[in-house]
Amino acid sequence: MKLMKIIISGGGTGGHIYPAIAIAQTLKAQFPDCEILFVGAEGKMEMEKVPKAGFKIIGLPVRALQRSFTVENIKLNLKFPILLLKSLGKAYKIVKDFQPDICIGVGGYASGALMQMAVLQGVPTLIQEQNSYAGLTNKLLSKFVNRICVAYPNMEQYFPKHKIVMTGNPVRNDLLDLSALKSQALAFFTLQEHQQTLLIVGGSLGARSVNNAILEHIEILLAQNYQVIWQTGNTDFSRISAILAEKKLLINSKLIVKDFIYDMRFAYSAADVVVSRAGALAISELCLAEKPCILVPLPTAAEDHQSKNAMSLVQEHAALLVKDSEAKENLVKVAIELLQNNTLQTTLKNNIKTFAKPQAAEKIVAEILSLIK
Repeated sequence: MKLMKIIISGGGTGGHIYPAIAIAQTLKAQFPDCEILFVGAEGKMEMEKVPKAGFKIIGLPVRALQRSFTVENIKLNLKFPILLLKSLGKAYKIVKDFQPDICIGVGGYASGALMQMAVLQGVPTLIQEQNSYAGLTNKLLSKFVNRICVAYPNMEQYFPKHKIVMTGNPVRNDLLDLSALKSQALAFFTLQEHQQTLLIVGGSLGARSVNNAILEHIEILLAQNYQVIWQTGNTDFSRISAILAEKKLLINSKLIVKDFIYDMRFAYSAADVVVSRAGALAISELCLAEKPCILVPLPTAAEDHQSKNAMSLVQEHAALLVKDSEAKENLVKVAIELLQNNTLQTTLKNNIKTFAKPQAAEKIVAEILSLIK
């Protein structure tokens, strides 16, 4: 069998990047000799995260259109057509030189340019949509690609029905069977086994409203003897650390504050309850980890898709929801109520695990192979 060559394109957020890496890792596990090239957007987080995962990446100069009308954004938008043309030209050359057997798009601006050029050159194509509401790039590409892998039902409202395959979102399989790791995870964070632990994550970039809600009531959580693992995100870490230091709370052994948690396996394992945004990747991980959770959807997400993601669980009694606008007043209150209610924790845990798709990456790889053959 000849050497298999694959391009994976897209990024911009962890919700695009980590499923892409999971697909690449599964391909490598099944076909160690396959050659995988990532294509992302210059200056975006994939340019750092993908090489850390051990894969080569090339950046395109593509940028998003700015929707707010400031002087700076108008200047950026004037450059958009030039950057788009440069990106299309570079993408065409990448596909022509690399000669892939298939191109895979996971969403994001770089995906749009690369996948269009793959279609133009007759390369088999597959896109993976993580959310319950399809992103603009994938909606535009759906008319031209060969296969569309999705994680939610009723996606035919966005895509041609005959191209859709339900696979779920690919996530790391090291999130399976976390209960066996709990003692090790608590020791990793220097936390106690006999106290309940609340994990707060706001996505790869953090969540300002969630952070402010926790900051407002952190003393109440700690006074009630709960332990807290708090991923603030890089942009909020310095501000929150300074306020907590001023309150002399950083020396509290029950409070762990990180800008980014690299080993989420330990974080999920240590947690009894999780507070999270409702991005597709976060929800997929929570389902696989079987964690009782409180979802706080990001209201500015495109077409409010995080609320739609969250409601797919809430309607099945698999998660609780706190609106972003009500987080400061209600989030910690709801978290404490859930921490105090073991019966509700068990109900949420049993219901959320029915949404888990542990074989999602393998199913996507099977679709990739069927297109290549």
